[in-house]
Amino acid sequence: MNGVSSGVLISLGAYFLVMIGIGIYAYFKQANDTEGYMLGGRNLGPAVTALSAGASDMSGWLLLGLPGAMYTSGVVSAWIAIGLTLGAFFNYILVAPRLRVYTEVADNAITLPDYFANRFEDKSHMLRVISAVVIILFFTVYTAASLVGGGKLFESSLNLSYSTGLWVTAGVVVAYTLFGGFLAVSMTDFVQGVIMLFAMVIVPIVAFTDLGGVSATTEAVRNIDPSMLNITTGMTIFGIISLLAWGLGYFGQPHIIVRFMAIRSFKDVPTARNIGMSWMIVSLIGSLATGFAGRAYVQKTAMTIDDPETIFLVFTQFLFTPLVSGFLLAAILAAIMSTISSQLLVVSSSLTKDVYKLFFDRDAPEARQVMVGRISVVLVALVSIFLASDPDSSVLSLVSHAWAGFGSAFAPLVLFSLTWRRMNRNGAVAGMVVGALTVILWIYGGFTTPDGTPLNDWLYGIVPGFLFSTIAIFAVSLMTGEPKPSITAKFEEMESIIKE
Repeated sequence: MNGVSSGVLISLGAYFLVMIGIGIYAYFKQANDTEGYMLGGRNLGPAVTALSAGASDMSGWLLLGLPGAMYTSGVVSAWIAIGLTLGAFFNYILVAPRLRVYTEVADNAITLPDYFANRFEDKSHMLRVISAVVIILFFTVYTAASLVGGGKLFESSLNLSYSTGLWVTAGVVVAYTLFGGFLAVSMTDFVQGVIMLFAMVIVPIVAFTDLGGVSATTEAVRNIDPSMLNITTGMTIFGIISLLAWGLGYFGQPHIIVRFMAIRSFKDVPTARNIGMSWMIVSLIGSLATGFAGRAYVQKTAMTIDDPETIFLVFTQFLFTPLVSGFLLAAILAAIMSTISSQLLVVSSSLTKDVYKLFFDRDAPEARQVMVGRISVVLVALVSIFLASDPDSSVLSLVSHAWAGFGSAFAPLVLFSLTWRRMNRNGAVAGMVVGALTVILWIYGGFTTPDGTPLNDWLYGIVPGFLFSTIAIFAVSLMTGEPKPSITAKFEEMESIIKE
């Protein structure tokens, strides 16, 4: 085996061992109950909360999808980063503190469907079941999208098959998630977030230096295609709205907001926000800069690149020593694995609390529920591997569909359940169903504009999904009865705690 491959494998091997070691540590550290396995005992510090939320959010698209978009389209791709930054900031402001308090006030809700059911005292279980179905459906697709990134990494950088990459990536993630639960996922996310941050700083700096600096790189890109330097190139007002609308999705992403449920106190949220937003801004700028420099680098070296989403991999192979290259490849795996593990845990938690316990074993002891959660992790991983078996899948495309699904089904529901006391169960059900169906029809319904453009290419599905869901929540809530006094009392208790 050549020196490059050996150095890369040494770095990757060390990374895998650290991740599995954290999983083993968490297994012995956490309590063997559902709150311990699924929420880490609600005892995360602000730094771990922030980097865990950020790392699980960004996934492989930060190092693959977004640089690829920048490489292809130019600075117009920055609209996505702007929308995400605004969405994440307001998520910390509007959702984080209230959700942390309200999930505890609402009978110590462990999962998001748990919270919905308890918040509206839904004895019919309709809210719990529908939200669980949405989570299982969209997160399985989302997990598959992340696995695609792992397959591409192994295929492009280690000369291994795409299929091998899928199985190795999934295998390591399952190992530490299966045993260590939420604590392992959060601790590994923290480490992975640090690795990702270093990678997003190092790679663009080295790339710009190799190209002669920022000015020389910009001039090279201008010579290739001047329109790549124009942030409005080829954009309509609906196109800009579509890219900015990615930010709306934050309010409804279960794998992100579950971190807010687990932080040790809502008073730690401002510190977590400062850490998380700093990490995010630096990472997004680095990601965009990598794609930008990549366009100039490929032109300079006259190389051929078949998949723009592998531009980060190109830099790791040609600009760094084997050990550093292995570290940077570990950053991609960190981005991929942090998201996969979070998604696997959210889906397994929902399958356990909202399906198994509700329909099959209502008196299941805590230890049995944890065991079912671990089995669910394996099953969901296997289904996701099957869905990710197509190596031509686009990471950014798959992520965008799942992001729109959650953003439309859950974001208005989460926002208004935390801020509007008049909202009732009927409005919650209507908003969730309308939001989810709108996105599904918008993306997969085959509808087009008069000139033949698919609706989702004309306007990102999260925009109509979020809008129609909001309308449904308000209209149905106002047309049906007011919430019971006990529901209003819990809402007022949450508000009084936040105001203390």
